[in-house]
Amino acid sequence: MSNLFTTGGPLRWLSGCYFFYFAILGALIPYLGVFFEHRGFDAAEIGFLMAIFMGTRIVAPNIWAAVADRRGLRAELVKLGSFTAAVGYLSFFYDGGFWYLAASLTFYTFFWNAILAQVEVLTLDTLGKNAHRYGAIRSYGSVGYIIWVVITGWLVNEWGAEMVLWVGLALFTGLFICSAPLPSSKALNPVDAAKPKKPLVFNRAIVLFLLSALLLQASVGPFYGFFVLYLKKVGYSETVSGVFVAMGALAEIFMFMLVPKLLRKFNLKTLMMFSMLMTAIRWCLVSTVPDHIGALVLSQILHAFTFGLVHAASIQFVHRNFAKEHASKGQALYASMSFGLGGAIGNWISGHIWGDGSGAAYVWLFSAACALAAMVVVYFIPTSACKVETTAEA
Repeated sequence: MSNLFTTGGPLRWLSGCYFFYFAILGALIPYLGVFFEHRGFDAAEIGFLMAIFMGTRIVAPNIWAAVADRRGLRAELVKLGSFTAAVGYLSFFYDGGFWYLAASLTFYTFFWNAILAQVEVLTLDTLGKNAHRYGAIRSYGSVGYIIWVVITGWLVNEWGAEMVLWVGLALFTGLFICSAPLPSSKALNPVDAAKPKKPLVFNRAIVLFLLSALLLQASVGPFYGFFVLYLKKVGYSETVSGVFVAMGALAEIFMFMLVPKLLRKFNLKTLMMFSMLMTAIRWCLVSTVPDHIGALVLSQILHAFTFGLVHAASIQFVHRNFAKEHASKGQALYASMSFGLGGAIGNWISGHIWGDGSGAAYVWLFSAACALAAMVVVYFIPTSACKVETTAEA
């Protein structure tokens, strides 16, 4: 991993962008539920607010992707998005009530959620024929997530939920600093405007893939919005809860290290189906034995499949099945349908299942059902769309 970070140029700063982007996820997603509860909101309101956090991914990546694919200004959009998100985040400090926070969330997450798809395309373009090494670059995001989910949990436990605000501001600032030196994406991957562009075709494989991604992230949505609240209900502190969440991200890093070997041995369909089965088992463990530390640790280790393996396989699927001139659109569609629409649906439904807390365990059974449904959908994706071409590692 260190070799990639020290190879200089774009990879160094792209690694930094991943670090801070996912550090923001680690600092905000697990603890926003605690923060909103501290502000006096009930479970349905928390579910709605968390759905906004995910829901802006439905629109933002696709708008920016259209600009990126037409103009080739991917790095420039990352810089603009990270700067505007950092400035917009300042509005979150004011305690203006439910609708004010909803508006604040909508504004700054719109720009923040638009960044990742462009970072993914820049990374894959920079790696070129070594695209199978994507996991090594992406693992810096997991490192950022681990560090800041633990630190934020400790800060919240020691000084209260309002610490989430200050941590978020520091991380948004770090994201902008890392995006600023990115070289022009036109210089890296010039767009040949003279060549006629192939139309974007939604064939059976792509439609089924996007549906499966939506269902899988609907199953993961409750983890982002309610997992720490659930552990608090069981009896764990925010600090311990943060350690549990960090375990998942650590398992994710090890999985990213194994991904190149797995891609050489198995097709994407097999990897995605197995990951979704492991995800369903994970949520069943969380639902039935949350007070058993060993089972909870195992459930977090399975995050290696819930996110690590299935995400790496999905990125490869998009990279292989969307033409180069539609690369940003492909990554944006994946992000918006999965983390956006899927995550929003999962959070919104979970808020209603949770109720006054009596339905907490049933939230995870809902998650398990969504993961199994995703696995069934992937089964019907043509195997020809799931082949991976790899080159020898440099």
